[in-house]
Amino acid sequence: METSAAGAGAGAHSGVGSALVVGAGVGGLATAIALRRAGWTVTVLECRPAPERYGTAFGIHPTAQAALDRLGLGEVLRERAVPYRAARIRRPDGRVLAALPLERIERRAGRPELLVSRPHLIDALLAELDRLGGTEVAYGQAYEPSAAVGADLLIGADGINSAVRADRLATGSAPRELAEVAWIGIAGFETGVYGETWGRGRFFGMTPVEPGRTNWYATVPAATTARDLRAAFAGWHDPIPRVLAETDPRTWIRYRMRHLHPALPSFTRTGGPCPVALVGDAAHAMTPNLGQGACTALLDAEALTRAVAAHGGPGGLPAALRAYDAERRRSAQRIAFASRTLHRFMTVRRPALRDALVGLLPG
Repeated sequence: METSAAGAGAGAHSGVGSALVVGAGVGGLATAIALRRAGWTVTVLECRPAPERYGTAFGIHPTAQAALDRLGLGEVLRERAVPYRAARIRRPDGRVLAALPLERIERRAGRPELLVSRPHLIDALLAELDRLGGTEVAYGQAYEPSAAVGADLLIGADGINSAVRADRLATGSAPRELAEVAWIGIAGFETGVYGETWGRGRFFGMTPVEPGRTNWYATVPAATTARDLRAAFAGWHDPIPRVLAETDPRTWIRYRMRHLHPALPSFTRTGGPCPVALVGDAAHAMTPNLGQGACTALLDAEALTRAVAAHGGPGGLPAALRAYDAERRRSAQRIAFASRTLHRFMTVRRPALRDALVGLLPG
């Protein structure tokens, strides 16, 4: 795959139109694939020097799986994904409070929630983009306003600190940090115990990710260091202490919990030198409590590219972007609000009432 930034914005107007996608994460790559299939000339800029392949797991809801199917990537996902069918919410002493609604999701959708490692999904998207050919991916290239000169469409898929959003959609929205941070990692064994354990102001989660490994995440007060993490969960039910004891702290990743606030009034802009659309975290970064970050990015990518295809070439972009914003903005923002609300509920300092309410949920 090409890595030069030459002609990043100019992309001669072959095919239907030319697009500059800023950000080579899930949303950006999925958008680039769909536009390329529609005949567009696509360039992708990524400020990081190489693809991010750190080993966390994405939960892919059936709606996002359907979006991947429409993008032609469903089978690639299923080759390495594992179904997520049984998980519980527990107290630190191990008492089960409720079941996560995975069986209900599968029954309604006709397919289970899937878990896939981030490296596999990113590599699968890159491989498909490479297979299609004609797409330039420029790593180590930060967005600058001049980069979009000559492009018919600018797409900001560059995360919560989006340079495209700051440059083209002047709003008061900005990243807001929470009082907690997350630590994430991969245990080199299958725990067989999945779901989340909610304590006082902190929680611990475990999911399958691939044979012989378990994805785990822990949310704690921001002052908690890696050195303190094991102590923060000492005395919690098995296998939580074992997971932390048997994973190397040097492999743990500290994740600042942030969300975009206030919600954007629009994901698009049709005026100015070039129409602009935001996808994924650039548009609606949310806390990870509902596990919907990758899902919403995929749904954005599919909806945006479907709208662009339905309204023809560059001349139809104003109508296409209005249609995309109407379909995705309120839906994505509702999910972001629900995730933030759930975070507050999960991290209360007096958990007795919370646990009693959770215990009323279907088992």
